[in-house]
Amino acid sequence: MVLLPGGEFLMGAEDSEGFPADGEGPVRAVGLDAFRMDACAVTNAEFAAFVADTGHLTDAERFGWSYVFAGFLPGALRRDAPRPEHTPWWCGVEGASWLFPEGPGSTVEERGDHPVVHVSWQDAAAYAVWAGKRLPTEAEWEYAARGGLEQRRYPWGDELNPDGEFRCNIWRGTFPTKNTAEDGYRGTAPVDAFEPNGFGLYNLSGNVWEWCADWWSTDHTAADRSNPAGPGSGTAKVIRGGSHMCHKSYCNRYRVAARSANTPDSSSGHTGFRCVQDMRP
Repeated sequence: MVLLPGGEFLMGAEDSEGFPADGEGPVRAVGLDAFRMDACAVTNAEFAAFVADTGHLTDAERFGWSYVFAGFLPGALRRDAPRPEHTPWWCGVEGASWLFPEGPGSTVEERGDHPVVHVSWQDAAAYAVWAGKRLPTEAEWEYAARGGLEQRRYPWGDELNPDGEFRCNIWRGTFPTKNTAEDGYRGTAPVDAFEPNGFGLYNLSGNVWEWCADWWSTDHTAADRSNPAGPGSGTAKVIRGGSHMCHKSYCNRYRVAARSANTPDSSSGHTGFRCVQDMRP
């Protein structure tokens, strides 16, 4: 884990490339206590240790299916799987889970250092308790992702590919039909791929969305400005960071201030998490 000193930072953005309806703004000063954060997202190997110790059954395993990107599936499975009307590149695949990320016949055997996916918020929270940690608040996540930079678009600055160098794992090409994988990856990348940000944290843009502790809200006007923890209740939990599925034409949410949400029992092949820990007295 990496020690983050806390202090005051400017949270949110009013970016011309942003989505105001998502509640990215207004920009506001927020103060945080010091905390520790996992340098990387939780890996398949780490989650396997948790499952072996506790017997935890994920929500995807209990439901018997999860969402997989259509382009990762063999033809027959792709044709027969149900798809959401507004996002038809997702397929509801029976048997898809953290152990079988593309459904039956797939494996994580060669992906021990990749982020665990097909984990719900409830799964992530259970892992955090087992590990003696917790999920980050949205404010902690954004502070960490900024890496000490003020109001920059990405964890490393304002340019997506500074000097032509790829800094994150996102969709390269034409979404959703062709991913050139110029950054080296069509799906998930190892959790320590690419350069870390100024705090020494990896892959806070792209690769996988990361669950936060907060309930979703777009109203920040009355929010507590000291260690904010979001609303007391809600129907969806915040996710941050974007994923390998994000592309500027559709989901330009690999920016530091970008945000989205999903219900606490939802899972997919592009959502994972990392943990934080309060400073011991």
